[in-house]
Amino acid sequence: MIGKKLVDAYRAAVPAPEISAHCDGPCGVYDPASARIAAEAVVSMTKKLKAIAAPASGDHAGWLAFHNTTTRYILIKEEQAHIAKNEILVLWTDYFKPEHLQKFPDLHDKIWKATKLCSTCKHEVNLDAAEKLLAAIKEIHEIFWATKNRDVAWYVAS
Repeated sequence: MIGKKLVDAYRAAVPAPEISAHCDGPCGVYDPASARIAAEAVVSMTKKLKAIAAPASGDHAGWLAFHNTTTRYILIKEEQAHIAKNEILVLWTDYFKPEHLQKFPDLHDKIWKATKLCSTCKHEVNLDAAEKLLAAIKEIHEIFWATKNRDVAWYVAS
């Protein structure tokens, strides 16, 4: 009883912030597929944003629908670019090891450029950057599976 009171008093005096992580167990479950799926969504939303037409200037309902739709597309694009970046960084920080860098000396540069492309996709409505992001994730996919001595085919869902 006294021990619990001491622990409760300590927790009240020194609160810890809530944290989260992919896995520091380590779970050992890694796959670049989640980054690919997120990047595909970035490409899709970028295409949709570039294709949407603005309504006539006096069309109030049309403008509401236009703003609603573009806001939703932008939000999805931003979220998915962020997810792709996080998934790439989890692979970089938790999966890839020094021996992988020895075998693939350009891995650091590929990861760095891919995460920079995630940021570009968030900052801009840039189809070229979105497609380059997907291509960069394909390169990471190929390296990842090569480190496991597995031949896993690249594919896109859309």
